[in-house]
Amino acid sequence: MIEKRYNWAFEIAGRNACFTRPDTGAVPISYPAPTRSALIGIAESVALFKNAYFWPERVEICSPIVYHKYVQNYNGPLREKTGPFQLVITVLENVDYKVYGTIKSYDKPTHEVNYAHEMQDMFLRNLEKGRFFSTPHLGLSEMIPAYFGPLRSDTVPDESINLMIPSMLDTMYDRQTGGRLSPKFQQNVRIEKGVLRYAE
Repeated sequence: MIEKRYNWAFEIAGRNACFTRPDTGAVPISYPAPTRSALIGIAESVALFKNAYFWPERVEICSPIVYHKYVQNYNGPLREKTGPFQLVITVLENVDYKVYGTIKSYDKPTHEVNYAHEMQDMFLRNLEKGRFFSTPHLGLSEMIPAYFGPLRSDTVPDESINLMIPSMLDTMYDRQTGGRLSPKFQQNVRIEKGVLRYAE
């Protein structure tokens, strides 16, 4: 028996984005593309269930990969010891992504309830109306998208983008809702003709 898929998609674009590589420490540098974990967080700003979760499968990069320096005022716990200071971050600029995935449920659907279907309905309805539970952002909370909504017909993947990311953060938790911190990484992640496909 073939399991029914509950697909979803969105497009998000903005002036800046930062999907921080954990290995860059005190001098944060963004990955060239969004992590699956970041995309889950963006989707959850539209719909959030305890019994089902978003699972991004691929992202289309619809603008050139361009880096630039970004200065951020530090407001973390070290501020009281060291005084105010600024972080210089290497971020992406003028990004545009088309994201595709499916919804997975922790429980099998029954005649009474189907959490994946309910979540899909809520997501598509809220995305179309621009109704969100929290403010979506592109990695850092101040990086608000200029566009976030249904897929647009006039944007396509940048086929000149072909590269390999040796190691890339995939997910942060052992369970996508209410899970414990347990980072997982993908190795040798390829972007081919502007398309990144996440491993299953």
